[in-house]
Amino acid sequence: MLQTLNAWGYFAAWRILRWLPEGFVYRTAYRIADFLTKRNAPSIVRFRSNLARTQPNITALDLDLLVYKAMRSMVRYWCDTFRFPDWSKSRIASTVTTTHEHLLLDAIAAGNGAIVTLPHVGNYDHAAAYFCGKGAKIVTVAERLKPEALFKKFMSYRAAFGMEALPLDGRVIPTLALRLRAGCVVALAADRDLSRSGIDVTFFGAPARMPAGPAILAIKTGAPLIYAMVSYTEDGIHIDFEMVPLSTIDDESERVAAIVQNSADLFAKGIAAHPEDWHMMQRIWIDGDFKERS
Repeated sequence: MLQTLNAWGYFAAWRILRWLPEGFVYRTAYRIADFLTKRNAPSIVRFRSNLARTQPNITALDLDLLVYKAMRSMVRYWCDTFRFPDWSKSRIASTVTTTHEHLLLDAIAAGNGAIVTLPHVGNYDHAAAYFCGKGAKIVTVAERLKPEALFKKFMSYRAAFGMEALPLDGRVIPTLALRLRAGCVVALAADRDLSRSGIDVTFFGAPARMPAGPAILAIKTGAPLIYAMVSYTEDGIHIDFEMVPLSTIDDESERVAAIVQNSADLFAKGIAAHPEDWHMMQRIWIDGDFKERS
């Protein structure tokens, strides 16, 4: 019942927030974000802890301010999501700036596919829609949400601007390899995997786990592995691109681990520069009282 109610809340937001004036929607959302931050629920405590690790020398006051900014960034993402179906192609294109965009465009032009790996930052759907507008065929992976109707809604939301979203299951890696060989761009948020299959990395100086998928795909298909950092600007987003160094270690498991660590280092660099746009309220690090998820 609770899952159904949550789903109806999402469905209502997709309708109502598109009817209301844009300025009113965002101003109200920021007030709600400030209220939730003041309440300091367990999810906010975790968020504060995550952000503190990205800024080791931050003062208590500056950390408080950062949490407020980060919560506003997160609700901005959700407001964008609910209103995005009404954005014109020209608005999508005109509100994106990039650095080293050629790394991805050259890979697309070569026709051999590309893998984009990124943390949960900014509005990555906006970034995907921008490149879909340039003719890219973008594929991503999504964990199954409950109820099924909500999962299908997010799938159709992304399909509407040209991105294919595949359900996360045991067949997804072979399917993604096929998409890469067909010239698609596979975009994967890859800053968290607390299962036993996650790769141990050092992230902001502490142990964490991240998924092996992007590294495995790069090794098996030969497609370039490109890091992206998506951060908010006043009226849109900025995307920074950089090539992920691919290890040449002979042992494949060690090679995968080295590539995932290289990705983690790039994630840390981008997040350190734009911590307010890292929308991570879940556990990341595996020190302390960590237990693997099933």
